[in-house]
Amino acid sequence: MYQRTMAPIIQQVNDRFSVLLVTGPRQVGKTTLLEMCSDSDRNYVTLDDLDARTLAQNDPGLFVQTYPPPLFIDEVQYAPALFSYIKLAVDKEKKKGMYWLTGSQKFHLMNGITESLAGRVAVLDLLGLSLAELDQRGGDSKPFLPDSEWLQRDNHTAVKSMSLMDIYKQIWTGSFPAANAYSETWDIFYRSYIQTYIQRDVKDVLNITDEISFHKFLGAVAARTGQLLNYTDLGRDVDIDSKTAKAWLSVLEASGLVYLLRPYHNNLTKRVVKTPKLYFLDTGLCCYLTKWTEFKALEAGAMSGAILETFLVGEILKSYWHNGKTANIYYYRDLDQQEVDLIIESGDTLYPVEFKKTGTPSRTASKDFHVLKKLGKNIGSGVVLSFVAKPVPLSQEVTAIPISHL
Repeated sequence: MYQRTMAPIIQQVNDRFSVLLVTGPRQVGKTTLLEMCSDSDRNYVTLDDLDARTLAQNDPGLFVQTYPPPLFIDEVQYAPALFSYIKLAVDKEKKKGMYWLTGSQKFHLMNGITESLAGRVAVLDLLGLSLAELDQRGGDSKPFLPDSEWLQRDNHTAVKSMSLMDIYKQIWTGSFPAANAYSETWDIFYRSYIQTYIQRDVKDVLNITDEISFHKFLGAVAARTGQLLNYTDLGRDVDIDSKTAKAWLSVLEASGLVYLLRPYHNNLTKRVVKTPKLYFLDTGLCCYLTKWTEFKALEAGAMSGAILETFLVGEILKSYWHNGKTANIYYYRDLDQQEVDLIIESGDTLYPVEFKKTGTPSRTASKDFHVLKKLGKNIGSGVVLSFVAKPVPLSQEVTAIPISHL
């Protein structure tokens, strides 16, 4: 059983909102997390149960009477008509913590939420296990911001040391709890996950009849993790048009399977790339789709750098989402080939981050950080996430940080 960073956030939200919705891909532990946080008074019903689903869909008013609050409704996306009746119950009782909801189809959920439960619901996004959670540091994990407070705390935190191969083994394993608990069935887990995902989620939304094409599309997206998004190229690989590629990718994004990292630009930036970068949020699923069947081959292979970058973006994203925070993260690239892998914006300050697959980063690892000065913002301390054994100052403003410290 892993200590999830979001657990104390659940309690805070429960004390302030009438409705809590936890979204995220299937199998990341949404139900387990809420069951751990729930007390004995809270009733539970899952809409994976066909009898409960039928009642919720055909007679939502009777459903709400049959299952009184405090209530935990699992997979609520199957009955969007419930939201109006939950609103009526909440407005009548005016109590906090009345309903806990989970859903793995955010594209269905958010329409009903914004129309019926605006102002009454808190929405939290859960991804797979973070490095901190796997290392049993989930309760102490904070949003990653390389300011003086974080760097000082990092120097005094006992963190399990992870070698190059330790990291790549974790990248290959992925972040799903089941994949980590039963690594010997890695292939079976991911094959079943894709089959289930296509059958239960994507086909319902996109009305896909050609499962083979969609499976090819998943592989094409996975092969482009860490790259600039190009819908035309994606479509060409699968023999679909760019409009279809965009629709299919939007569903993957809404499902929490991929993340589009936007470029940082403002009125002062004229010569910057404005195309988002594409990242697969579970590196194990990405490795399965791109046919890397062993972590040592992955580390030595053509995707080694891209998959490491994908992993690190995902870890930083989890550090925010699992703490109930918005991740104001971007990348920078201009037409002069100057690039910063990641920018974290906090207030009026930009914090630059570079990813390096090296144990001995040099001062040149952060050579492009200076370009951020022309953006008209304060520039905070920068970090180079790498395979150093301990934090190492590279300059007065830049520190090399072990990847395992995330």
